Amino acid sequence: MAARAARHRLTKAGLAVAAAAAVIVVFPAAGSATPRTAPASVPQVTAPPAPQPEMVEALKRTFGITDEQARARLAKEHQAAQAEQRLRASLGEAFGGLWLSADATKIHVGVTDAAKADAVRAEGAEPQVVRRSERHLNAVKSKLDARRSGAPRDVAGWYVDVTTNSVVVLSKSSARGQADGFVGQSGAERGAVRVVNSAEAPRLYYDIRGGDAYYPGSSRCSVGFSVTRGTTPGFVTAGHCGRVGTTTTGFNRQPQGSFQGSSFPGNDYGWVSTNSNWTPRPWVNNYSGGNVNVAGSTEAAVGASVCRSGSTTGWHCGTIQAKNQTVNYAEGTVTGLTRTTVCAEPGDSGGSYISGSQAQGVTSGGSGNCSSGGTTFFQPVNEILSAYGLTLTTTDGPPPPGCAGREQTRTGNLTSNQNLYYTFTAAAGAHVGCLDGPDGVDFDLYLQRQNSSGTWTTVASSTSPGPDESVNYNGTAGNYRYRVHAYSGSGAFTLGFDVP
Repeated sequence: MAARAARHRLTKAGLAVAAAAAVIVVFPAAGSATPRTAPASVPQVTAPPAPQPEMVEALKRTFGITDEQARARLAKEHQAAQAEQRLRASLGEAFGGLWLSADATKIHVGVTDAAKADAVRAEGAEPQVVRRSERHLNAVKSKLDARRSGAPRDVAGWYVDVTTNSVVVLSKSSARGQADGFVGQSGAERGAVRVVNSAEAPRLYYDIRGGDAYYPGSSRCSVGFSVTRGTTPGFVTAGHCGRVGTTTTGFNRQPQGSFQGSSFPGNDYGWVSTNSNWTPRPWVNNYSGGNVNVAGSTEAAVGASVCRSGSTTGWHCGTIQAKNQTVNYAEGTVTGLTRTTVCAEPGDSGGSYISGSQAQGVTSGGSGNCSSGGTTFFQPVNEILSAYGLTLTTTDGPPPPGCAGREQTRTGNLTSNQNLYYTFTAAAGAHVGCLDGPDGVDFDLYLQRQNSSGTWTTVASSTSPGPDESVNYNGTAGNYRYRVHAYSGSGAFTLGFDVP
C-alpha cells in the first residue's frame, strides 16, 4: 500500500485537500468579485521619485532620446498626473481634460471657462479654452455605450479624445454610413462625435506556451508543447487531464478549446485544439520571466539533462534515467514512459520536458515532491505527434500564425549578410510584423524608429535561428522601418505587417 500511495498522477482534480497546503492557484476564476476600495485622495504636490534605471533605458530605446531627456520626461509625467487630479477637483465642470505634448515637454489643460485659466497656469500647465468639459464628453460617450450591442461589426470602438475635445468613433471606411447611423441612433450629440476611418480590427491575443496552466473543467493541468494539425492550433498534454470533448480554459480562464484526442491508461497523452484567439508559440515557460525556445524533438539519451515546466512548481531539472518504463498507477497501467530524476507535483501534469532546445515529452506522474525530491515519468512527445498527425511548433517551423492577412505585404530576395529596408509613417498604436523566409536559411526581422536627430533605433526584433520571424510592438507616432537581414543563406521572402 505504501508503494502504491507513493505513485500518483499529477492532475489537480481530486487532490485539492491533500495538496491545499502546497498548491497555490494564481489565476482566480472569471467573475470573481472585486473588492471595493475607497476613492483616492487628491495628491499634494510632491517631488518626482527617483527614476528606475531600467525605465530610463526603456524610454531611451523607445523614443530615441537621451538619458537627460528620459529623466525629464518622467518628471513631467509625474507633474501631469498630480496636476490632473487636482485640476479635475478644483475646476469641476470647467475641466476639459489634460494631456501632454507629443514630446512630453508641455502640459495642456482644456477649460470651458477662460476665467479659470490662471488656475491652470498655477499648475505649470498651458490652458486651452474648449467648448465641452470632460464630464460632457463622458456623457456623450455613455450614450454610445448604452447602444453598444447595436454597434456595426466594422466599428472598432470609441473613446473620449480630450486633445480634440470630441468623442472619436473608429470605423472602417467601407462602413462609414453604418457608423454615422449608429451615432444617430444612440442619441449622442452629433457635433461632439467624430467618425474616423480606421483599419483596426481588435481581438484578444493569448499565447500557447509550454508549462503554462490550463483548466480542463474544474481541474488544473499544464500545457506540454504548441502544435498544429493542418491550420488548427493547439497543444499536447497528458491524457489523464481530460477525455475527448472536455472543454478547456486558459491560464487566464478565458475560453480556449477542447480535447480532440485522449488516451489513458495504456498511454498518457492527448491533444487540445484551441480557438483562433490562441496562437501557438515555440516556447516553454522557464518561470524566471523568460522562455526557452523549442527547435525540434530529437530524443535525448539516457543520462542527458532534462528540464520540466509546470504550473504548480515551475521550472525544475534533472536527468533521464531510463526509457520505455511501464508504470502501474492506481488508475491503470501506462507503458512506454521515460523515467527522470526531475520533481513534480499535482497540477504539473501535461507540462513540458525539454533537453537543450529539443522537446522530449509531457509530464505523466511520479512519486515524491519538489521539497524532498522524487521520480517522475514523461510520455515521449514524438509518439503523441505521430498518433494524432500533429506538427510541433518550432523556431524553425512554418511562418508564425498571422503572416497571412496583414495590411501591408512586401517581397524581396536576400543573399547572406544582406539587408533590405521598408520605411513607412505610422500613428501611435500596435505594430505587428511577420517574416516568411525559405527553408534552410537564417533570416532576422527588426522594427526600427527614427528619432528627432534622424538616427534609426531598433525598438523590436525577432532573431531565432530560422527563416521565419514575428514582432509585436506598441509605439508612438513617427517614422518607422522594417529591416530584413539575411544572417546566413539566400532566397526570397515575404514581409507582412500592420501599420497603426
